[in-house]
Amino acid sequence: MNYSRFLNAVSLARRPSPIRELTEILQRSPPTMISLASGMPNTEMFPFQEATFKLMDGTSLTVDKTLMKKALQYSATQGLPDLIDWLKKLQIAEHNPPTYNCHGEDKEMDLLVTAGSQDGLCKTFEMLINPGDSILMESPTYPGTLSVVKPLGCNILDVDSDGDGMKPSHLREILSRWNPSDVSKPREEVPDIPRILYLIPNGGNPTGAGLTIERRKEIYEIARKYNLLIIEDDPYYYLQFSKPRLPSLLSLDEDGRVIRCDSFSKVLSAGLRLGFITGPKTLLERVKLHMQASIMHTSSLSQILAIKLLDQWGLDGFRNHVDEVSQFYLERRNILLAAAEKWLTGLAEWNNPKAGMFLWMKVLGIDDTYKMIKERAMEKEVLLVPGRDFFSDSTKKSSYVRAAFSLSTPEQMDEGIRRLADLIKDELQAKKDTVDGEISGNK
Repeated sequence: MNYSRFLNAVSLARRPSPIRELTEILQRSPPTMISLASGMPNTEMFPFQEATFKLMDGTSLTVDKTLMKKALQYSATQGLPDLIDWLKKLQIAEHNPPTYNCHGEDKEMDLLVTAGSQDGLCKTFEMLINPGDSILMESPTYPGTLSVVKPLGCNILDVDSDGDGMKPSHLREILSRWNPSDVSKPREEVPDIPRILYLIPNGGNPTGAGLTIERRKEIYEIARKYNLLIIEDDPYYYLQFSKPRLPSLLSLDEDGRVIRCDSFSKVLSAGLRLGFITGPKTLLERVKLHMQASIMHTSSLSQILAIKLLDQWGLDGFRNHVDEVSQFYLERRNILLAAAEKWLTGLAEWNNPKAGMFLWMKVLGIDDTYKMIKERAMEKEVLLVPGRDFFSDSTKKSSYVRAAFSLSTPEQMDEGIRRLADLIKDELQAKKDTVDGEISGNK
């Protein structure tokens, strides 16, 4: 892998921060080291001393005075070493990346703790995209990603998806306009050739789709043929509704062409703002330089809480917890599906979500749901998201709506879907009345 062909000029121009590098040196230094170089604040002046957190199972976590000082101080950009080690062991246990054993090679696997997976996604795209570049993205897709890539001035190539995720056949069709030999040419000679492929393999937001194992393998082989770098955005990996969990693209990655974004937001806490990216060390070093110049490091307190909890649970305890989380959302999914069957049969179509928190519905007989959801749904006192918001071209009509089953009670889900059904019926009736009026006028 020649990673330089993927990096943009801004990323290539980044240099290590001497202050940030000093912080990491200090953390590795023996206690006998005397430092007159550090400009860190003195922790004796911080008002917080210790804290105890009660867990749902009745146990507790205590951050004592010594650990609290560490939690309140600057830390290494990559993440606290104990947390990095734990997460690497988790990735090896869950995904067994082939590049883990590529020690000393550019594609050697590494891991970086980020301020949520959105932070990792943002910095990854900003490392890779030049204005005018083409990027392949599954469609529909997560609006948060669109908000990152659109201002970068790139050309988004939409790859169709269905209930089984991104369609490899459409990916091939898009790429067929280029010769595979073009991938070895300098960026200047073929500036429009795609270099990046972005997808959500599990519980895609908004579709709830799950990429089948056959499609995962096929997409990876296409990426090899066209030398694509894959950004695997997988915040719903642990919210898959069937076991065993499907293998990640990272687990298939022999070349070091996958950057994987994980999140603790859905299984531990959204407010902790903890995510982590796994991928080739060469590329993660560039993301690390970006972090040095922006947030410096992810919250030390959040990292301390996470590692205390993970150490207390162990790998088996963590897996038991995420199994409980996926079961919780499976039950809520089934409640929303039952409400949809009850109220929307004949009015909408949908695929059963395979993971995540969302139901993606096609409203029958209505070519665009935007005004219906943005304006008239308020009158029915039900909030959903119109399909337009999930496409790169938000001006194109969409007959879809997204409903979430993460927060509402069973009673609220049933009533909300009933109100949506009434709204759709009103829209269809208004449409019929308009057509009938036009016919009468023509007569």
